[in-house]
Amino acid sequence: MALILGLVVAGCGGGGSTSSAPTTTSESQSVPAGDVAVVAGQGIPRNDFESLIDQAKRSYASQKKKFPQAGSSEYQAIKNQAVQLLVQQEEFTQGAKDLGIEVTDAAVAKRLDDVKQQSFGGSQKKYLAELKKQGLKEADVLRQVRLQVIQDRIYAKLTSNVKVSNADLRKYYDDNKSQFKVAETRDVRHILVKTKAQADKLYQQLRNGADFAELAKKYSTDPGSKNQGGAYKAVQKGQFVKEFDEYLFSAKTDQLSKPIKTQFGWHIIQPTSDVKPASVAPFAKVKGQIREQVEQQKKQEAVSTWVSALQKRYAGKVNYAVGYGPAAAVGSASTGAAGTTAAATSSK
Repeated sequence: MALILGLVVAGCGGGGSTSSAPTTTSESQSVPAGDVAVVAGQGIPRNDFESLIDQAKRSYASQKKKFPQAGSSEYQAIKNQAVQLLVQQEEFTQGAKDLGIEVTDAAVAKRLDDVKQQSFGGSQKKYLAELKKQGLKEADVLRQVRLQVIQDRIYAKLTSNVKVSNADLRKYYDDNKSQFKVAETRDVRHILVKTKAQADKLYQQLRNGADFAELAKKYSTDPGSKNQGGAYKAVQKGQFVKEFDEYLFSAKTDQLSKPIKTQFGWHIIQPTSDVKPASVAPFAKVKGQIREQVEQQKKQEAVSTWVSALQKRYAGKVNYAVGYGPAAAVGSASTGAAGTTAAATSSK
C-alpha cells in the first residue's frame, strides 16, 4: 500500500513546529459545515480530513508512538499539514483540468488493478485483507489513486516538450568538470587467505617462482578476482580498503608484497602496471550520463515554474473553516496554500 499511502505519509508524518489559531471568516466567505476549506469554489469534505488523521493515527500506532492529544502544538502541526495537503491536492486537480487533463474512473480502476497485481499478485482477497489491516475504506484508496494518476499526467504533460541539445550537454560538462574526475588507477592482482601462516607459505612459493595466477585460482578466497588469477583492472585510488590501497599506490610495478592484513584476511599484493594519473573523463564517455542529468533538471524546472504559477493563481482563493486555517491565515479569512508541492509532480 506504499504507493497508495505515499501522500498521506508525506503530509501527516508529525513534523512541523508551528500551530495556528482559529481563523475568522465573514458571512460572505463562510465555509459549508461539512467542509474544512473551499478552494476556488470547490469544497474539501471534512470526511477527507478525518480520513487523513485516522491514517496518521494508525501510522503512529504502528510505530508504537502515542498520537498527540487534540489541542497540543504537535497535534495542531499534523492538523495543519493534513489540511494543507488536501488544499494542494485540490489545486493540482483543478490545475490539471486547465492543462486539458481528465482522469476517468476507468483510468483509476486500471491503475488500482496494476497496484493489486504488483503488490498482491492480483488477489482481491489479499487486497481487501490489507485494507482491513490498514483500517482503510476503498473510497480512500480510490481517491489517493486518482490523485496519483493526476500527478503523473501533469508531470508527463509539463515535461513532454523538454528537449536537450548537444550544446546544453557540452555546457554542463564544461561547467561541472569536477563531477567527472577519475582518480589514479592501477592494475593489480592479489591472493586473499584467512591465516597469516597460509599467506606466509604462499609468499615463499611465489618468491621461489610459483605461478601467481595458479595459486590465486586454487587458494584465494576473493570471489571477485579468484577466477581471473587474482587480477583486477584499473583499480581506482581509494576503491579498496586502506591497507590494500596504500601498498597498491606506493609499490613499484611487479613488486610482491609480504602478507598484509585487512579486515578481510591476509593479502599478497602485486601491482601489475604503472599508476595511471588522475584525469577528467572525456566528454564522449559521460555524454549519456550528462543527458539524463540535464534532462531531469529541465523537467524539474518546467514543473517548478508551473507549480509557482499555480500557487500565485490560488493566492487569496482558499477559504478555511474556523480552526482549520494555517498559521499564516490568522486574522484573515482567506489565504493561499502553503508548503512545497513540486515534489508531488516530480517523483519520476
